[in-house]
Amino acid sequence: MLSTASASGTTGLTSEVEIPEPYDLPGTLSILSRGKQDPTARMDDAGAWLTLNTSSGAATLLITRRPRRDNEIRREATPQEDGTRGAAAAGSRDTAVVMGQAWGPGAEEALAGLPALLGVNDDWSGFDAPEFHAGLPRLVSVPRRRNPGLRLPATGRMIDELVPVILEQKITTIEARYSYKYLVRRHGTPAPGPAPDGLMVPPTAHGWLRIPSWDWHRAGVDSKRSATILRACSSGAALERLASLPAGDELASKLCTIPGIGPWTAAETAQRTHGDPDSVSVGDFHLAAFVGYALTGRKTDDAGMLELLEPWRGHRQRVVRMLVLSGFRKPTFGPRLPPQDHRRH
Repeated sequence: MLSTASASGTTGLTSEVEIPEPYDLPGTLSILSRGKQDPTARMDDAGAWLTLNTSSGAATLLITRRPRRDNEIRREATPQEDGTRGAAAAGSRDTAVVMGQAWGPGAEEALAGLPALLGVNDDWSGFDAPEFHAGLPRLVSVPRRRNPGLRLPATGRMIDELVPVILEQKITTIEARYSYKYLVRRHGTPAPGPAPDGLMVPPTAHGWLRIPSWDWHRAGVDSKRSATILRACSSGAALERLASLPAGDELASKLCTIPGIGPWTAAETAQRTHGDPDSVSVGDFHLAAFVGYALTGRKTDDAGMLELLEPWRGHRQRVVRMLVLSGFRKPTFGPRLPPQDHRRH
């Protein structure tokens, strides 16, 4: 439900979403943050703060779990809902009440996308079905039992998610996060509403196109990645229309028509924009070896990783997420990938 309060006021627009328990709000939204210094996302005592661009303009979104009031009746699930909620939710008929508050010209659009952002459309019932669950290795089944409230969020914001993924191509996470923080703080806009100090809205497609070459260098971004971002943002309107496509091969294929965007970038983007439960980040510097060691005790390559994950097609991203949450660490050999300094190039 959407209130009629002014989006420019202290309260902003508000909306509430009921989600079957168990529900893990921080765990669900964690994939959307680029580290603790991400200027576009923050977790504090008030809740989860996110900023985004919409067709109507910028928006700030504050997401919190609201305690149930004493006079509220806990909703009973219907038999149909029980059949779609999966084994992890068995026995729980309560619903979590999640409240969104939004400010700025894009507030109404931001709240319209709140259910998908919270993972309401993410269906784990097939993954949690007893016959499927029984075939999972312990490094997948145990983390799922420990994280039954995890959902895959879908932001529907193509440029907002694609640009930081491109910045992460072929470099370390630390480097990419520095570049993103530098560019957003320098070329983004202050978050509308009563947002925490330093919270910023990332540049729009037009804003990314206006960044001068010297600022890309100061941010440590080489010419190949900056050129890819510029090509993508030149097709910003067409890219945003891809949010309406379902996750899958067509979406990945259309993303990859832009030079500089390959399977890894398409997969990492779809995991966030569409909550794709099956996308695998082929081409990742560490992932194939990690999956190989986790599932077989041996290193493997991308082809070997895909072969190992094939029995769980349709849920391969869920399997990878559970492996990461298991805490497993692959053996390390030799030097790590060193940071690259592109500011002198």
